Amino acid sequence: MPFIQINILEGRTPEKKERLIREVSDLVADVLDAPIESVRILIQEMPSEHWGIAGESVKKRKVNAKG
Repeated sequence: MPFIQINILEGRTPEKKERLIREVSDLVADVLDAPIESVRILIQEMPSEHWGIAGESVKKRKVNAKG
């Protein structure tokens, strides 16, 4: 049973997440030759202040990029 975990920043629409689940499931089932019913997807959303790049949070980087 394939189990896929995807970490993303908060803010995507429910429709985007549904599409992600559908397309990743289809791809995994195809590549692994596994029944789609056996594919499991877990999306974990995190706030931008919980994700860091180059020593600062994504939230802070976004604020700094705006000016």
